[in-house]
Amino acid sequence: MSSTPVKVGIVGLGRWAKVLTRAASNSQQLKIVAGYSRSEEKRLAFQQEMGVPAAPDMNSLLSNPDIKGVILTVPNEQHLPVATEVAKAGKHVYTEKPIASTLKDGLEIAALQQKYGITVTVGHSARLMAGMRKIREAIDSGELGRVAFLEANFSNERALELTPKTWRWYKAKAPGGPLSQLAIHMFDVLHYLGGEIAEASAMASKLSPVGAEVDDQSMTLLKFTDGKVGYVGSCWTSPGVFAVRVFGSKGLMHYEIDFGTWDTPEKLHETSTLYIQRGKDGYAKRQELKVPQSDMFRTELEMFAESCRTGQPGELTAENGNIAVAVVNAALRSLEKNGQYVRIADILAEARKSRG
Repeated sequence: MSSTPVKVGIVGLGRWAKVLTRAASNSQQLKIVAGYSRSEEKRLAFQQEMGVPAAPDMNSLLSNPDIKGVILTVPNEQHLPVATEVAKAGKHVYTEKPIASTLKDGLEIAALQQKYGITVTVGHSARLMAGMRKIREAIDSGELGRVAFLEANFSNERALELTPKTWRWYKAKAPGGPLSQLAIHMFDVLHYLGGEIAEASAMASKLSPVGAEVDDQSMTLLKFTDGKVGYVGSCWTSPGVFAVRVFGSKGLMHYEIDFGTWDTPEKLHETSTLYIQRGKDGYAKRQELKVPQSDMFRTELEMFAESCRTGQPGELTAENGNIAVAVVNAALRSLEKNGQYVRIADILAEARKSRG
């Protein structure tokens, strides 16, 4: 790591831009030196609140030779056009998850790397939580034995708050409801912990009383290429939950956070739970493990900074981002087919073919 911070810009100055800017302010590896939004009011408000100088237009930001990369926190459907503009200027791209609103667009974003000689980092930050890293360490060291089953749940009360004025109300913008908005985090996490996902089967239901177009309950079963099986649940009508459990022949591990601290990840360790249950021991003999302090948002931005510095992709690759979208699409296809398993490879092949 260099002692000189990488200078980056940020485009799209809403709530999430503030979360990432606060995370970047705690890092010595990168510095956000310019912010841009099409709204002058937002630009000036962001500058005043966050201390990031406002760029008067996109060209001013992209023509600045000191800026090596650009963070995108624009709406999902704008990821491809804005990323293309950034890549054409020779700047590295960081985009929030999902990589794009469609898999075709996601593959186009991945292709920008070879076309323009830049890297793409996708903000699938959940895999960077300290508890997730501890589980992966236990898997890799053999402490859990042969892992055969994984389960995850990411739920909150979003569907109880929807109105026709919110974009998540509509199928076209939030397909599958919590499936595309919450479960996608867990698809990436289980891909990280379990390896290549081969197939997905899904069921869903609509139970919220508000009457939105989208489903608000989602269950997806996963088959991994090496024989593991997994489950991802996502309910949009309950208190917030974010939990992962991994089952092996020698032990199981459980990790859970308080979703209320999601925007302040440096505090996650204060209220999170991590335990291992070994051999034939029952729940009462579980071993509570200390969760180290971490900051998944700062970590992902530092990974982006390293890619800007070296020109090499990091762990949060465009490929991994597209796998997560492909699993969502496979689950959506499965819903149309009454729960039939859908191969991830087929979904990716169709999207590649549609690119021509």
